[in-house]
Amino acid sequence: MAEATIRDVASRAQVSVASVSRVLNGFEKVSQETRERVTEAVAALGYVPHAAARSLSMARTHSIGVVLPDLHGEFFSEIVRGMDRVASERGYLLLLASLHAGSPLGTSALRALRGRVDGALVMAPHLSEEELAATLPPGVPIVLLNTRGQQGRHPAISLDNAAGARAIAEHLLALDRKRVVHIAGPPGNADAQERAQAFAARVTEGHGVTLQTVEGDFSERSGEVAVTALLTSQEPFDAVFAANDNMAIGALQALRQAGRQVPEAVAVAGFDDIPMARHLGLTTVQVRIAELGEFGLSELLDTVEGRGMPPASTLHPVELVVRATTGQA
Repeated sequence: MAEATIRDVASRAQVSVASVSRVLNGFEKVSQETRERVTEAVAALGYVPHAAARSLSMARTHSIGVVLPDLHGEFFSEIVRGMDRVASERGYLLLLASLHAGSPLGTSALRALRGRVDGALVMAPHLSEEELAATLPPGVPIVLLNTRGQQGRHPAISLDNAAGARAIAEHLLALDRKRVVHIAGPPGNADAQERAQAFAARVTEGHGVTLQTVEGDFSERSGEVAVTALLTSQEPFDAVFAANDNMAIGALQALRQAGRQVPEAVAVAGFDDIPMARHLGLTTVQVRIAELGEFGLSELLDTVEGRGMPPASTLHPVELVVRATTGQA
C-alpha cells in the first residue's frame, strides 16, 4: 500500500495543501477547526512528512526520540539526565517531545519521528493500549517506559508501583496510623491506578484503618488543595500518602500553614524520591529515576545497534526510604 501524501491529507480534511502545510509547520494563523481536521486526517492516514519519508532509506541518524507526558518538573529532568548520560557515551542525540493528555498534536509529533530517529523511548502512562497503538509510528524501534504494553509488540519497562505502595502502607500501619488519606494521581493514569489499588488493598487489610481517597493531578498545587479541603472539613486524619512527591510536598505546605505538626499529628509520604524530597526529609518510595532513564535508553540502543532485543517486560525495582515526615516505627 502506497504511503499517504500531503495531497491525501488535504483531500481527507477538505482543506488546501497549503493549509495542511501550515498546520504541520506550526503556523499560528490557522483556525482551530482546520487544525483539528488536518490533525485527524494525519492520524487516520498515518501520514509522514515527505522529508522524513525520504530519510527512511538513509543511514542511521544517531538521534533518539524521547516522548514524555511533560517536560516540566524534577521527575522528568532526572529521567532525561539519565538518558543524556548514556546518549553522550554512545554518540547519540536526544530529540525531546511532550505528549500531553488530550492533545492531538502529540500524536502528530510521534508519527513525525519516523525517519528522523533511529528509535524512540515513549513514556505515556495516561494513554490506553488502544490510544497507544494508534499513536506509535510504524517501523521505528520503540521501548516503552511506564506505559501500558501492547501485548508484546514493544518491550516495556515499568516501575514496581504495587511493591512501593504496599511498602508505604506497611510503614504507616507499623506507625499505628488509623485515619489515612491517599491523594491519588489523575484518573486514567496507569501509575496512579496501580499505586492506589495496591495501597488500598494493603492498608485496609483488617487493621481497623479507615481510608479516604481524594483526587490529585500529580502537581504540588493539587496536593496542597486536597489537604486544605480536608482541614476545612475538619474530618480527622493522621496520615497522608500522596501518589507522587510533588503532591506530598503540597500536602506538607498545607499542613504547616495550618499549624499541624508533621509527623506527630500527621505523617506524610510520597513516591518517586525527586531531589527536593531529600532536602525536605520526605518519606517516599525511591525510584532511582536517572537509572530508569539510563536503563531504558541502553536497552533501546542495544536493539538499534543489533546487540539483541530487551525482554518483553521488565520491572524496575523500588525501595522505601523513611525520613522525618513519618519517623521510625
